[in-house]
Amino acid sequence: MVAIIINEFLKLTVKSSGAEMISIKNTITNKEYLWQGNPAYWARRAPVLFPIVGKLNNNNYRVNSESYELPQHGFARDMHFELIDHVENSLTYLLKSNSETLKVYPYKFELYIKYSLEQNKVVINYEIKNCDDDLIYFSLGAHPAFNCPLESNEKFSDYYLTFEKEESIDTLLLENGLLNGKSSPMLLNQTNLPLTTALFDQDALIFHGLKSRNVALKSYKSKHSIAIDFTGFPYLGIWSKKGGSPFVCIEPWMGIADSLGFEGSFKEKTAVRSLAKGKTFHAEYSITID
Repeated sequence: MVAIIINEFLKLTVKSSGAEMISIKNTITNKEYLWQGNPAYWARRAPVLFPIVGKLNNNNYRVNSESYELPQHGFARDMHFELIDHVENSLTYLLKSNSETLKVYPYKFELYIKYSLEQNKVVINYEIKNCDDDLIYFSLGAHPAFNCPLESNEKFSDYYLTFEKEESIDTLLLENGLLNGKSSPMLLNQTNLPLTTALFDQDALIFHGLKSRNVALKSYKSKHSIAIDFTGFPYLGIWSKKGGSPFVCIEPWMGIADSLGFEGSFKEKTAVRSLAKGKTFHAEYSITID
């Protein structure tokens, strides 16, 4: 099932499978900003990452004495969400724990995702409720992909990312999808990061400790801009498929992949969140189109 909201600036389309955005268009020009999932490169568009972000060591984790298995980025992106509210400028989806989720994630929860249009901005709000009898543990992330280039006369390398503040930061390095304990310098008193296909030869860029709370995708040749506000998210992933692909993902994360050889319990996982019985967790990011 697909649902649409529209205002004078943007038209947003979301599907119930994964509560995934599948289109962000300019209402006037009909220009598409969201990657359209060409399977020759990457078939997804903007998956929701829950209850993990990234990959688990051996795809397994432990809760108490029990072992469970989850694929990279968890199960929410492949599950049916219920559309519980559809008004003029917002859509709200709900995923509840059930017999299927409890087999791979032994916690009772409700995950709400609300998409709203505010002029030329898409606001994505997450709400997680603990419906269990004890603490629950989770990670949460977003994985939106954007067309890059946006114009037929441009190429990927005509684009760059610009941070709101000067940054001096390394990217955390991955090995087979897991953190290997190493890092590589990426920015040195810079605001701009030029995009090249070689940038993703070693998988995603992972930033932790950015001063900026906003990053924008811009072109040297046109005036298009896609800005992501990730306030409250401690990690930011940047990814495009190795070898050259016409999209780039800008990913606010609350959570991260396991380290190589990690054997601890789920509650000991780096950056995992805990939520007390009866409590609700909130997070929000936004996408501004200019």
